[in-house]
Amino acid sequence: MTVVVFAVGNPSRGDDAIGPQLLAELEARALPDVRLVGDFQLQIEHALDLDDADLALFIDAGTGTPGPFRFYEIAPRANWQVSSHAIAPDAVLQVFADLRRRPPPPAFVLCVRGEAFELGEGLSAAARQHLDAARRHLESCLAHPDAAQWRRGGHCEPLA
Repeated sequence: MTVVVFAVGNPSRGDDAIGPQLLAELEARALPDVRLVGDFQLQIEHALDLDDADLALFIDAGTGTPGPFRFYEIAPRANWQVSSHAIAPDAVLQVFADLRRRPPPPAFVLCVRGEAFELGEGLSAAARQHLDAARRHLESCLAHPDAAQWRRGGHCEPLA
């Protein structure tokens, strides 16, 4: 089972560093069958990173996210706007489906609550606590890389 993990965020913008922080920790562990993709934001080109993946996980920090994090499944979104800037994870799935003419792998979002996103700041105390909770959940997910199990894990919200 190959899992592709996308972690987005800007390490120079306070709590926006949550995604890059988790990505760095995963890089240090060099987990087999886990492919890591890090960037400041998602672009349409990231759809190509889904090739040969059995499962996808998008990690990001969010303002207004219920603490400590939200974990939920996503599906391709057909009505997204073309932009030269960042796109949402569900739009990345739709680009993959349009390009490859097949459904993308099951995909989930781990959105960790951030509190402060000021340029030049480090992680806030609250974000560090949220990061600890998200890290435990991430480790559990990667120890059991199975979409059905992720759905049953108790933290996953149903598709809307």
